[in-house]
Amino acid sequence: MKPEYEFFPVADVEFTTVIPGGDPLITHKVLAADPESGVGTRLLRYAPGADSSPMGVQRHDFWEEVYILEGSFTDLTLNETFTAGMYACRPPGMAHGPWRSDEGVLTFEVRYRLDEP
Repeated sequence: MKPEYEFFPVADVEFTTVIPGGDPLITHKVLAADPESGVGTRLLRYAPGADSSPMGVQRHDFWEEVYILEGSFTDLTLNETFTAGMYACRPPGMAHGPWRSDEGVLTFEVRYRLDEP
């Protein structure tokens, strides 16, 4: 489970590369995470020019909700650009990406699992 937090200043959390040693243009600020399940809440940032093509198409075994706060990025598989104010809700297994951002993008993401009946 994710830890319990009362309000805290998000500015105190540093952006780090999503994959240690990975592309320094793709960073995240993890606000809360469960290290066992890999689910969590984060801000994801692509700096201008970032491209996740080396990571290929992504699929997760958890739900993922994404809200674009600033900027835009393009899903290279769909050849479609998504902009600030847009939202996605992806069920487990849904393919998405890879992504490129010419201007940079900042998203708010929540990842979680639903118990099977």
